[in-house]
Amino acid sequence: MTDRSPAGRSSARPRAPRDPYGIGPVSGLVGPVVAVVALVVIGVLTLNLLNGQLPVSVGSGNGNGNNPGGGPQATPAPSNVVIVEPEVTFKGAIVYAKAGNVWIQSGTSVRQLTNGGNDSMPAWSPDGQWVYFIRTKYSTDKFPGGGGGPSWYDLYTPSLMRVQVDGTGIQRLLTGKYQLGSSTWYYWLREPTPTPDGKSVIVVTDGPNPTTSDIVLKRFDLATKQLIPLGLPESGGLGQQDPAWRQDGTFLAYAMNQRDGSKGSPQVYRYDPAAKKAVPLTGPGYIAPAWSPDGRYLAATRTDSFGTDVVILDSRGKEVLRVTEDGHSFSPVWSPAGDAIAFLHLGGTIVDLQMAELDRSTGNWAVNKTVDLTKVSGLDSTSRPSWFIPPDQLPAPSVAPPASGSAAPAASASTAP
Repeated sequence: MTDRSPAGRSSARPRAPRDPYGIGPVSGLVGPVVAVVALVVIGVLTLNLLNGQLPVSVGSGNGNGNNPGGGPQATPAPSNVVIVEPEVTFKGAIVYAKAGNVWIQSGTSVRQLTNGGNDSMPAWSPDGQWVYFIRTKYSTDKFPGGGGGPSWYDLYTPSLMRVQVDGTGIQRLLTGKYQLGSSTWYYWLREPTPTPDGKSVIVVTDGPNPTTSDIVLKRFDLATKQLIPLGLPESGGLGQQDPAWRQDGTFLAYAMNQRDGSKGSPQVYRYDPAAKKAVPLTGPGYIAPAWSPDGRYLAATRTDSFGTDVVILDSRGKEVLRVTEDGHSFSPVWSPAGDAIAFLHLGGTIVDLQMAELDRSTGNWAVNKTVDLTKVSGLDSTSRPSWFIPPDQLPAPSVAPPASGSAAPAASASTAP
């Protein structure tokens, strides 16, 4: 199901930059009021993003500065503040987005990395020297529509960017601009995920030609500047999302978008790039996988009619721990040290970052405690956090007890192809 017709200014409902399939709720000036009513009626505000259910923060802006639905505008630097608990400690640094800008937090230290109000979806490079992200530019242009000649359209053109951790050396690596003669359109670029060898970036895209491609996972080669399809299986043309590399590069986990009637029914898949084979890991209802550092487990978002929660799965997709049980938690990222999982959490209409401290001393996973990493800060609900710890701060490698039913070996020193 590729929507190859441009979503124009004259249409009743243009596709929003965060909603490439056009299936999310329509936002507008009454969004906050509708959100409050929804919270009273159903107890949780969720967004069916692509083919999963993710809570959405109405009060935190659209995260890329384009404001297509007329909701809160993203704010240039300084984009208000991020509030952190005074006693928060964790190893390394977590990068996330707020109000269209990228932020880096290390313990109680928080700084804003970009300041244009148009940035989202940051991710660390494997060596921690760069932060990759998506920058979106608003413009208008003419493009041939379904009714005949060219018409004017609103364009929300994304670019794949990266910036050094000190805020210098910013680079545009790939633009989603699509030119057809004298007419201009754009293709989607979402969720940049660098390969463990640092040579490529996996993106969710329908580029380089949006009129002939579904919105799927492709590999952008940093040397050749080419988008290379992975050829992953699809269900009804709905494509894939949420790419996550195992640390050794042997497997790529992702969510394959599917539907059960009118309801989203996504599954987590595992792709072996050497064998070029993808297999399902879970049944329906799981998105946003994240590998544990030893490659034996995955954190994921479990979705159902009551909301979203963070869970731990073994390497065969069996749920071994429910990390949260509030129906408002999503988009987990595993600490490179293996002892914690950070995730986004919806409180009312405001998204913040929380961290679950893990214990496996008995051989089974357990949560010691869950702490707030930010408070009332309105983070971007569709920008998954990313965590980096320098190698000299990581614990010494140890032989972990085998995961229940595990068929996957522990991580090795090999790199992604």
